[in-house]
Amino acid sequence: MQTETQRSSSGNTLASRVPRLEIRHLVRQFDGRPVVDDVSLSIMPGQVTCLLGPSGCGKSTTLRMIAGVEMQDSGEIWVDGKLICDTVFRVPPERRQIGLMFQDFALFPHLSVAGNVAYGLRGGKDEKRARVVELLERVDLLQFIDGYPHQLSGGEQQRVALARALAPRPRIMLMDEPFSGLDNRLRDGIRDETLGLLKEEDTAVLLVTHEPEEAMRMADEIALMRDGRIVQQGAPYNVYTRPVDRAAVSFFSDANVLNAQVNGALAQTPFGQFLAPGVPDGTNVDIVFRPQHVKIDFDRAGVGPLPTPTDGVAARGTVVRARFMGHESLVEFRMDFDDKILKVTVPNVFLPAEGRVMWLTIRRDRCFVFPTSR
Repeated sequence: MQTETQRSSSGNTLASRVPRLEIRHLVRQFDGRPVVDDVSLSIMPGQVTCLLGPSGCGKSTTLRMIAGVEMQDSGEIWVDGKLICDTVFRVPPERRQIGLMFQDFALFPHLSVAGNVAYGLRGGKDEKRARVVELLERVDLLQFIDGYPHQLSGGEQQRVALARALAPRPRIMLMDEPFSGLDNRLRDGIRDETLGLLKEEDTAVLLVTHEPEEAMRMADEIALMRDGRIVQQGAPYNVYTRPVDRAAVSFFSDANVLNAQVNGALAQTPFGQFLAPGVPDGTNVDIVFRPQHVKIDFDRAGVGPLPTPTDGVAARGTVVRARFMGHESLVEFRMDFDDKILKVTVPNVFLPAEGRVMWLTIRRDRCFVFPTSR
């Protein structure tokens, strides 16, 4: 027989497996064109999920449907295991316990900092004041409690907006590029501070951004969107290192591409052979690799390094341009075999002279082989 403690613990474990937010097969069309096309995802309490993708791919429309300001054409939205919206039943936005943060903080200029944070709070005056003080202390702005938005810096206004969004204790926080308007010097600190507070509150966070670096820094899970659909979803490391296609590689970083044709599960290139298991003979493929996974070697009287299983065959190129980027150097080569440009990044300072001949090899374990889509 279970004790009361065991039953409670078991119940909590079961409850913890229920997503705080779950959307199922959301579809939204404008003028017959699908803007959001069969999007599904779930977010646990305290988890940060990032909808990442280029402008116009449906990220913000998805957020608006979850918030209740946009109605889906089909699909369902669930919060803590309860349906809050389908095409028949709909909980109004103000009853969904969902907080919103956008690039435009939209603070009320005629209200004090305290008034902004208390806006939308219910309860008595003393209860509201206590919640305002608690949150302003947490964002280190209690000294501005009686000030007004125009007296604050951009970073301070952002923290007031965060406190206001947190005040009613939302179960879910929706964030649409909320940090893009901030100075670069402030952005990292305020992002980390914001997420720390949200995790302390056990809030499920859905963040929209078009910046891969921001998504990698903030998210527990990334949902990569393209043309209204989620094309890949998972932990940042997995999305980055196991991209689903050539476009996914290119979205996160510069990418070099070799074109080849498969024969006997091998693709032959000037850099040697690449494995293409399961790809039918005669299939055209793109061999995609990032600049940081190219090795550079010196020319020795027209001879390069010997082939190796790890790096394959060396190919010769001529330096076109070299630039120091701060943490690394970017060197561009014009390759002898096709006269195209190949980009290489090297840690620290490496600035070979224009016109210098060098040899390049590619790490086989860092390449991706995809059937050519064009």
